[in-house]
Amino acid sequence: MNPPAPIIFSGIQPTGRKHLGNYIGAIRQYVEGQDRGDPAIFCVVDLHSISVAYDPADLRERVLDTAAILLAAGLDPERCVFFRQSDVAAHTEMTWLLSAVTSHGDLNRMTQFKEKSGSARDLASAALFYYPVLMAADVLAYRATEVPVGDDQRQHVELMREVARRFNERFGETLVVPDLVIPEIGARIMDLQEPATKMSTTGGTESGTVLVLDEPDVIRKKLGSAVTDSGREVRRAPDKAGITNLIDILAVARGVDQTAIEAEFEGAGYGDFKQAVAEGVVELLAPVQARYAELRGDAAGLERVLAVGAEKARAIAAPVVADVRDRMGF
Repeated sequence: MNPPAPIIFSGIQPTGRKHLGNYIGAIRQYVEGQDRGDPAIFCVVDLHSISVAYDPADLRERVLDTAAILLAAGLDPERCVFFRQSDVAAHTEMTWLLSAVTSHGDLNRMTQFKEKSGSARDLASAALFYYPVLMAADVLAYRATEVPVGDDQRQHVELMREVARRFNERFGETLVVPDLVIPEIGARIMDLQEPATKMSTTGGTESGTVLVLDEPDVIRKKLGSAVTDSGREVRRAPDKAGITNLIDILAVARGVDQTAIEAEFEGAGYGDFKQAVAEGVVELLAPVQARYAELRGDAAGLERVLAVGAEKARAIAAPVVADVRDRMGF
């Protein structure tokens, strides 16, 4: 007897422009999972965006930018549930309900809060501190069994699992404890100029961050100037962070194992290798860029897609929230 199909949930922030790390670590997982999940649920998590300084008009535009990129990458609203987080009130209600089984100490230990708040921790928003509770609500409201995310979200998913366990222990079996799913290759794409740091549009270098919508020549320039090391061997090693990162990128772009990349470029110089990585990334992103240009011009069409998805999401989350309320005495 075959095991039941998983219920998949993941969200992506509309903060900043989407980069190669987002595409490899998250977006490709969404596309691959939409036929495996029953259902597969994906949302643009705009509520998370207000945990840091933002501009309301800019937020609205970035939601549509992100929606267009996800659809261009292959998400199909007919094969998955795709919506805007703020359109489904279950997320905010579940956040407050789950706060009853989330400890202050757990939130205080979250690495991402420490990194984002920096030295001004006392001035950071309560929303930033509460971010992991909202993330737990996002997933638990749908009784998702799998959460495909990048490696940097591991700590948040572990807290989410603990929150579900605590709720069930206190109020009875109600919530599903989801499993973390991280891609085998490319779970953590690093900055091309600072390979010890994750690629990011907010904390990384401009020349070390390949954007999904970068022109081909811009991609070639960024990868051509990627930091390597003083050697010439194209192989993965702890002291070759830059080369290891580039090997991972090309392996994903070509859909092969890293060892195949190492074998192909054995004896070759870094110049030829970096040129091959650049062409691999250009080819990987070309169809997404072409489709994005078509979709982004139809804002009304994007809004319709998000509205239909929100209606589906509300129907799935409503009975879960009702069960949680009942268990808690409401």
